[in-house]
Amino acid sequence: MEASPLTQQSRPETFQPKIVQLYEILFRITDYADPSEGFWREFFLLPPSRAQLQQILGELTSDEVLSLQSQTRQLFARAIREAASEVSPNDLHALETLTTFLGGILTKRYTNPSSDIIAILAGINEVDRVISDLVTVLDRIIRNGRNLELRLKAIRTVIAMASGAYRTSLISYFTHRDLFPSLMKFIHDSDTHLHVLEPFLLLGLLANYNKFELRNPYQQRLDDFVNEATIQRIVSGTGLSCAALRNGYVAVQDDVPEGWTLTSTLIFFGLRALAPGTRDKSAAPSTEEAKEMFAELPAPEAAILLAAYDFTNANKLFGYNLVTQPAETRNEESPFSSFLSLTSYLLHHAYRSVRVAQYAELNLFTVRILVEDPVLCKRICAEEGKRAVRLCRQRQPFLPLVQGERVLATVIFDILIDSISHNLRRRLDINLYCHTIAILLRLFTYLSSNKTRLSYHWSELWRTLLTLIRFLSTYASDLSSHSQINVLTTSLVNLIAFSLSAGDTFLPDPSSYDDLFYKIVETGPVITKFRDAYKLSSNSASAPEGARPAVKETTSNVPAIDTLIAVCTHFQTLLFQEESANGGEVNGNGKTSSNGDSGPSSTTVIPANLKKNLSPRKVHQIIKQGYDTLSIQAHEDLSRWERWREADWKTELKKVARGAVEDARRLGL
Repeated sequence: MEASPLTQQSRPETFQPKIVQLYEILFRITDYADPSEGFWREFFLLPPSRAQLQQILGELTSDEVLSLQSQTRQLFARAIREAASEVSPNDLHALETLTTFLGGILTKRYTNPSSDIIAILAGINEVDRVISDLVTVLDRIIRNGRNLELRLKAIRTVIAMASGAYRTSLISYFTHRDLFPSLMKFIHDSDTHLHVLEPFLLLGLLANYNKFELRNPYQQRLDDFVNEATIQRIVSGTGLSCAALRNGYVAVQDDVPEGWTLTSTLIFFGLRALAPGTRDKSAAPSTEEAKEMFAELPAPEAAILLAAYDFTNANKLFGYNLVTQPAETRNEESPFSSFLSLTSYLLHHAYRSVRVAQYAELNLFTVRILVEDPVLCKRICAEEGKRAVRLCRQRQPFLPLVQGERVLATVIFDILIDSISHNLRRRLDINLYCHTIAILLRLFTYLSSNKTRLSYHWSELWRTLLTLIRFLSTYASDLSSHSQINVLTTSLVNLIAFSLSAGDTFLPDPSSYDDLFYKIVETGPVITKFRDAYKLSSNSASAPEGARPAVKETTSNVPAIDTLIAVCTHFQTLLFQEESANGGEVNGNGKTSSNGDSGPSSTTVIPANLKKNLSPRKVHQIIKQGYDTLSIQAHEDLSRWERWREADWKTELKKVARGAVEDARRLGL
């Protein structure tokens, strides 16, 4: 019997997929030969291995990638051709390969990004044709692809291209060919709200490209869009994304308040894990572990907040649906509840990083736009608009827990109070605090002009505002050089002065109004120190140099600080008189005197021993009686504010857009 010509080979330790072998052949730096037609057919017939392709591309330096121009151009051109072929599964594999390839190539640092990337993808002579073909193919697939899976893959390819080439001229090809109709058609055709995230996120990236320098067609599209059914689908998808992003924080530290029963706050299907790892409740992270995990949040999907802001700013119909759209089922949150809940968590953690602070500020922009709309503000302040909103309780101090549905304005009050309380530090985020005070003023002026009285823990709000004054007074030497500090200090004083002059129109009862005066009088010494530290007076209340027009209302010639000092002086005089009538007069230094000294001067403050000699109840009685002799001059300027103008915050919005682009890149990896 003849011996078999077959020989047994040793079994390899690991099996390497054939597609990985093809990757290694394609990106071989030496001994490279142009692939045959059979190579490319096999390449796109085999399922791609995204992880292995990412690894291979990740190991290449930018200079090595430039040296592989022949391979990269061939792969890019062939992938576009296969994506356009409408042959399954080649077109699907081509889109996945393109997404991974672009994510790995475009994120590297090049000496000359635009020219280098053009050289890698197509070459200067062919770039216009090749990139135009890419955009045309992707647009066609997004609009009319044979199934939603293929269309979604095309959207992810556009995200990889747009986020990777955002600082190059290549992104302009996506503005020359308008993808908006295709993206809206995809959202309209999708069978689940979970498919809203990526097309809406992409829309935010495209709408922000050079929008302050050139005419951006996507901005106009947002403004003109009136298909309410599609808008409602986008709003629902945005709400789901916000809830999932919020749940990333809950996964690190479960702060669920007792009695919270909305099951959907903990369960969302279809979105990838948004928290850094699944964790058993019994294995709570240590303080350091939690700190590291919080530092990674929010997840990259937070880039959708940029699109939510743009749509709210451009389209009143979107803003109306965002505020008014109810939950789809009884056990779910409404989209606006999820948005406000995420805003609460972002503001609680805004001090952790610039990235978190930027997203928190962006959401405050959105809230400000909404409350400046009279129709929406009415809804936010009305009983008919009540919603249950889960607010962050991961750090003390805690506000009183209010369960069940609430008037949305009171929810926003809580979010703003928490924002003030949890971000106090020497390197204060002045802009964040300016937005907080601005939103409060807009809500207060609406409540006052419409005589809308809200039940709320007002005492906590007054205490927080006066704590901010105390903090600013204490660290005046650290903060006084900030370009926007005058905007913050004058707007804060104006808000408190407005509350004193108009509080009886929106506070629920006289005792709440009395409590405001009590706290103002009690804080008299700090208010005087605050005035002196920041040189606030009616003579110096003109707009500070460099103040943005958007906040003019906080820096007009309003002697608000004089109003606060006058109120303190009035009631201090009555307190001195009461003390004198009880057998001893107290002078401005807190020392008992038996002579006939007159009452306190305009700069006199409440001596500490008055608190001992007069009970809080007695002080309240004196304040209540003192209204008859108190005269507060109404200043119309206190209730004036300028409407939102996006151009005034151009710098901040550009920074947020860059951050959203980076997050979109992370999504593609």
